[in-house]
Amino acid sequence: MGATGALGYGLALRFGKADVPVVIGSRDAGRAEAAAAKARHAVPQGSFHGLENANAVREAEVVILSVPFRNQSETLTNLKGALRSGQLLVDASVPLAAAISGKATRTLGVWQGSAAQQTLEMAPEGVRVVSAFHTVSAAHLSDLDERLDEDILICGDRRADKAQLAALVEKIEGLRPVDCGPLELSRITEQLTALVISINARHKVRAGIKIAGL
Repeated sequence: MGATGALGYGLALRFGKADVPVVIGSRDAGRAEAAAAKARHAVPQGSFHGLENANAVREAEVVILSVPFRNQSETLTNLKGALRSGQLLVDASVPLAAAISGKATRTLGVWQGSAAQQTLEMAPEGVRVVSAFHTVSAAHLSDLDERLDEDILICGDRRADKAQLAALVEKIEGLRPVDCGPLELSRITEQLTALVISINARHKVRAGIKIAGL
């Protein structure tokens, strides 16, 4: 979900390149198919399909929610009839103040504790929620000539859920999954997005996160 945006599209390209079938979802089926066609041009060997959000969700075992925070609640509300028990829902949204015309280096307080915990509260019963992809550069993901070398910080309440996502992350060359603990720690990993944005703006780079000594 959100693969017509920068982060979602970059992830779609990388997963497609790693031979993971990708379904791109959008509120508009035409936009979704246009993004899928663009991805097929960039990665001819990949499997990409574009569908309206609800239909896209019904096709997937793993759903990555990469929409802006301002669209998170609405998107989840619209998908309640499509998400099903047993699916893994990966929340990549970040409550940046930019969602309400504030600075991208500031974050908003979320009543539930984090955007991921809000997703867990809104998801249908039985949907398994983890959080990840908060610090990886969307620009690096989309540039297939760029060599990736960073960690993907994963939070979730069940080891099996985090292991399932980790196995997918490991398919992308240069990305290493790191189990960071329970979902409540998403309140920290989400904050790192604002930090990385500030570092990148100050140093004119596209930095990521790498955990030393692990």
